[in-house]
Amino acid sequence: MARILSGIKPTGQLTLGNYIGAIKNFARVQHDGEPFIFIADLHALTLPIDPKTLRNNSRDIAAYYLAAGLDPKTTTIFLQSSVHEHSELAIILQNYLYMGELSRMTQYKDKTQKMDNNAIGLGLFAYPVLMAADIVLYDAPRIPVGEDQVQHVELARDLVKRFNNRYGDVLVMPKAEVTKVGKRIMSLSDPTKKMSKSDPKGDIYLSDDLKTMRKKIMSAVTDLGHEVKYDVVNKPGISNLMTIYSALTNKTMEEIEQEFANKGYGDFKRSVADALINEMEPFKARYEQIINSGIVDEVLKEGQIRASKAAKETLKRVQQAVGLYTLK
Repeated sequence: MARILSGIKPTGQLTLGNYIGAIKNFARVQHDGEPFIFIADLHALTLPIDPKTLRNNSRDIAAYYLAAGLDPKTTTIFLQSSVHEHSELAIILQNYLYMGELSRMTQYKDKTQKMDNNAIGLGLFAYPVLMAADIVLYDAPRIPVGEDQVQHVELARDLVKRFNNRYGDVLVMPKAEVTKVGKRIMSLSDPTKKMSKSDPKGDIYLSDDLKTMRKKIMSAVTDLGHEVKYDVVNKPGISNLMTIYSALTNKTMEEIEQEFANKGYGDFKRSVADALINEMEPFKARYEQIINSGIVDEVLKEGQIRASKAAKETLKRVQQAVGLYTLK
């Protein structure tokens, strides 16, 4: 079965967008292949972050993975930093990506737009190199990502072509997979912007209590008129709520439009809130049970062992290909 590789960076509180676009999707695809799902804690160091926050967020993400239904018996769940091959491979691969390519990355340009050039760390600039190492390290052809990460996967593909043209078939070619429904959940306060981790009014955090989640849905910005119709251009607020509802209920946009054909925004919002609570109530209960046990550390330790075994094979193959003298 083909390997599947993806992960989440432990910066800020995870949102409903992270849950729908990533975590829920991971649980959905885990039986379609051999999944390696990690916590990208090394990537979290590219911008200042409190050490305690980083540790807590990393543990939270592992617990969220498990609460969402990821099975540690079939899915390798691990910390990026616990597998040293990520860093070692990045050191080698940085010689096969160019400064011009890295400087054109959209996320780099967005994050550094308001930063002093003298305060931009090398890690932020070289972020795509480490991500490319993450991607190719597990010989995974399937890379589930959000829309904003597709460019990084494309850069990794360019690197694989470049590397394999020089050394032979050493690295497996990856391909980005973007979930069709819920691939881009927008802010509830400004539906023209993606739900991030820094907008308390527009974000639904997974750490929010159920009452707060419901209140945020009911307070979400809507559009002129009262028709529940999917139209991103003219009805971005309702379209965003429809996307959330669709992801939680597996209903198509056409089915949702028919369901609320003779109803207004208030009825629709209540139904979205109900669907959200129905999903989040058992999820949050499982999370509380998991986070207050020793399960997280056990799963991460076992994941480290399995991930290290797979990563070691790829790193050794790369080392031999480029001519590094490896001891037996």
